[in-house]
Amino acid sequence: MKIYADYRWGKNEPSRPTFSQEELNAIVETARSAGRPTIAHATTPEGMRRAITAGVETIEHGDEGTPEVFRLMKQKGVALCPTVAAGDAVSGYAGWKKGRDPEPPRLLQKRASMKAAREAGVTFVMGGDAGVFPHGDNAREMDLLVREYGFTPLDVLRQATSGNAAGFHLNDRGSIRAGLLADLVSVAGDPTREVAALRQVRMVMKGGAVFVEPSK
Repeated sequence: MKIYADYRWGKNEPSRPTFSQEELNAIVETARSAGRPTIAHATTPEGMRRAITAGVETIEHGDEGTPEVFRLMKQKGVALCPTVAAGDAVSGYAGWKKGRDPEPPRLLQKRASMKAAREAGVTFVMGGDAGVFPHGDNAREMDLLVREYGFTPLDVLRQATSGNAAGFHLNDRGSIRAGLLADLVSVAGDPTREVAALRQVRMVMKGGAVFVEPSK
């Protein structure tokens, strides 16, 4: 179950926490009693802190996260889904010209928070908030993480496969191994060396059925 631990309370207002600590605790515990893990949209330090303390399993965004908050995430085993592509896209919609204009404050803040998260040893999972930018361009997140945030191609491939499978408690997928669900893609090139290869999909297999045939 996903909750919004913080958000704007009105037009042009900054994000603020949306639930008290007691409310978040009750939400997470109620969901857990029904066998449902809880994840949280959170961008502010206080919203993140309350959600982490309540026992959510992942934080989505974490834009304003501080070293202290990320150390708490590490301590509690809470993963971060950073969605760097979303902020990049929204800044572009607002008129920012990438590569020409100075980076807007929200992206400078994101760089600082990502640095703090990595230094704290936080676990990362993969999700770019597709829909903020077009569906089908999901590799944009992985590309940005490699080109602008210091991750290796292998880092992001692990986040998107075995990392996400572990985060969603999907023990039947996420790796290539006998007995697991056959969800596979093949690409042109070696994505462990050049992440852009992920845009060159040649074959898609879902549950053992081929939906996109390899190029002849």
